[in-house]
Amino acid sequence: MHNKKQKLVVIGNGMAGMRTIEELLSAAPDNYEITVFGAEPYGNYNRIMLSAVLAGDKTLEDIVINSRQWYIDNHITLHAGASKAVISIERGIQKVISKDGTTADYDRLLIATGSKAVVPDVVGNDLDGVISFRDIVDVNKMLDYSRSHKKAVVLGGGLLGLEAANGLVLRGMDVTVIHNHAVLLNRQLDKPAGQLLQAELEQKGIKFKMAAKLNGLLGDEHNHIKSVHFADGTELDCDLFIMAIGVRPNITLAQQAGLYCERGIVVDDTLQTYDPSIYAVGECIQHRGDTFGLVAPLFEQAKVCANHLSAHGVAEYITLPAATKLKVTGIHLFSIGDFQGNEHSENLVFSDTASGIYKKLVLKNDKLIGAVLYGDTVDGAWYQELLEQQTPLAALRDGLIFGKTYAESAA
Repeated sequence: MHNKKQKLVVIGNGMAGMRTIEELLSAAPDNYEITVFGAEPYGNYNRIMLSAVLAGDKTLEDIVINSRQWYIDNHITLHAGASKAVISIERGIQKVISKDGTTADYDRLLIATGSKAVVPDVVGNDLDGVISFRDIVDVNKMLDYSRSHKKAVVLGGGLLGLEAANGLVLRGMDVTVIHNHAVLLNRQLDKPAGQLLQAELEQKGIKFKMAAKLNGLLGDEHNHIKSVHFADGTELDCDLFIMAIGVRPNITLAQQAGLYCERGIVVDDTLQTYDPSIYAVGECIQHRGDTFGLVAPLFEQAKVCANHLSAHGVAEYITLPAATKLKVTGIHLFSIGDFQGNEHSENLVFSDTASGIYKKLVLKNDKLIGAVLYGDTVDGAWYQELLEQQTPLAALRDGLIFGKTYAESAA
């Protein structure tokens, strides 16, 4: 008998959506006729490596994960480019419609619309020369500016902001990072580790204005940014202003379609939305109250979602604590879990500031609940394992801070 393939439509051609499709093709290659809509005019590329492209370690060609040919080889219809951005999901008739009127019917729909950069709520945030760091277009713009302009200001001392700053310094720009907190990477590092990081980045030529409160951005007569003003009355000359203060789930389309959303598109443990024929993965979702900005959980979601789309339906998605790494050559840091601790936890600390090494482990009830490593991260994966498996530590405790080899031989 002839088994008619079901139609699967994917909105979003990024890492989460395409990883789901790769997993699905390996689990059930013949279940679906697949159509993908992507708003960028490319195949699927590795967004995490944009920092490396900016820094000159990689080219755009190097970071392509699935070329156009891959879609052809796998019989996937790809609609890519701004005019193909989906503007409406008609749930009643199970059809999606793009900007230029291209339509596709679905039996199953996968929403993977990702996230949008958070724009600071200040005067001048719409000037020319004010950009975010999200896609290939942004990177190309930064590269253009680095050839003709001098002064860049990066808003945000988190992972993305520091990677942008590092890349622009390597491209010859004069770069200042402004951060609203006194500690760099304050979501990942405590104060001693943050200070080591700042000192090391200053040696690479990056300047910092910490605990800064932005007042407004000033433009010239051509509506192009020329300076940044602060609440303390100071100002900085600026030709290029990069916003890197985080991302928000891109849920506009899902909201228009009447899908239940809070901060993200709300999904259950099978990555299904409140509409049983619609799934969602990646940075656009909210699962058990969490939203996601790192790649490890996205790939895990892709696996679970593919499992359900291929009707093997047994997997459930659980969030594990994700580890942090900074993609700046020569800088080694690792952080996981609750690295600040509280009055009920205790810290094991090793610090050798002369050689730039700092380690802190946070323990509670004989278990590891958090860790920060700076300068020597070789045991990061081991600490992550101890934390995830909730290993009792009494036997290992004496050598724990010195790492796996030492702790296990001491035990």
